[in-house]
Amino acid sequence: MSSRRAVFAATAVLALAGCADLGYYWQSASGHLALMRAARPVPEWLQDPAASDALKAKLELTQRIRRFAVAELGLPDNPSYKAYADLHRPAAIWNVVAAPAHSLTLKTWCFPVAGCVGYRGYYDEAAARAEAAALSAQGLETVAYPVPAYSTLGWMNWAGGDPLLSTFIGYPEGELARIVFHELAHQVLYVAGDTMFNESFATAVERIGGARWLQSQAGEPARLEYAQFDGRRQQFRALTAQTRQVLKDIYASKEAQAQDWAAVDAQKKAAMEDFRQRYAAMRAGWSGPRQGAYDGWVARANNALFGAQAAYDELVPGFEALFEREGRDWPRFYAAVKRLAALPKDERMSALRPGDVAAPAVRKPIEEPHHPSRQGGPGA
Repeated sequence: MSSRRAVFAATAVLALAGCADLGYYWQSASGHLALMRAARPVPEWLQDPAASDALKAKLELTQRIRRFAVAELGLPDNPSYKAYADLHRPAAIWNVVAAPAHSLTLKTWCFPVAGCVGYRGYYDEAAARAEAAALSAQGLETVAYPVPAYSTLGWMNWAGGDPLLSTFIGYPEGELARIVFHELAHQVLYVAGDTMFNESFATAVERIGGARWLQSQAGEPARLEYAQFDGRRQQFRALTAQTRQVLKDIYASKEAQAQDWAAVDAQKKAAMEDFRQRYAAMRAGWSGPRQGAYDGWVARANNALFGAQAAYDELVPGFEALFEREGRDWPRFYAAVKRLAALPKDERMSALRPGDVAAPAVRKPIEEPHHPSRQGGPGA
């Protein structure tokens, strides 16, 4: 990358960081630029005698997935995911999330373009953990968790786009397809300050698109592998959704209204113990590879992690129902989602709740927004 292009890229990435301290500005810009510098076009990797056959096979697979995303799912055809970077670390970034002791509402960080989001990303794990510790000292429940990929929402396509990363290239075929579809979906639509809308939309795209890829493009071994893990994922998500509702009810209880925090804490402790016991029973029924995939999540589980998980789950049924209502037609679906995005937040949330999507109140069409922000999530 030329020095001039690097300056332009740094300026763009600094805009992603928003109104934070200069140290955070710098780590955001320098971290992303280092990632971009590590990226090389996929054809170069395929011709590199030092690259393993396993890596080359995965990279060839991603390019088939990339072409499928454009041809079959109507996702953007641009430079993103046509280069690959080996980061030599286990995550692209580490997100910090925090919530009060008696609420699942996440602390937010506000940026001038991206709006307010319920996480803060760091390229250095130690820096993320230091931020989490500082927030914990303020009485918040916190988690710093690894994120395998993030989206610059198309803002960096002029400089090569978002690359494939070593942090997820080894995923099984179905999971690899899902993550590419998810991150490209963020380039279709982004609503400033509405993490749940954005992430639930991208999750719906990855789920519908991933199922279509497996049905039409994958072999039987890939389908069986995916079916096993996805079955476990749906079990786990159902359990976390039930526990979230229990916690919400506790935090809205008469004891909470009376500020009887000892009683609230006792109920919360019982709910968390029940969650872990039910997970242990569920896990005992699993066998084979990735049996303990959610062990770390369960060990760290707190209000912050439950709150973050909600962003990826809660509105997905509404988006899936909208896709069906639009005749499973991708252009019509994206247009309908953009119309929903034009509504006030409370109206679009109401329209996407299960059972409310049949006739959303759409007032006017809008142009596709162009807002830069890093995206990432728990991955469960």
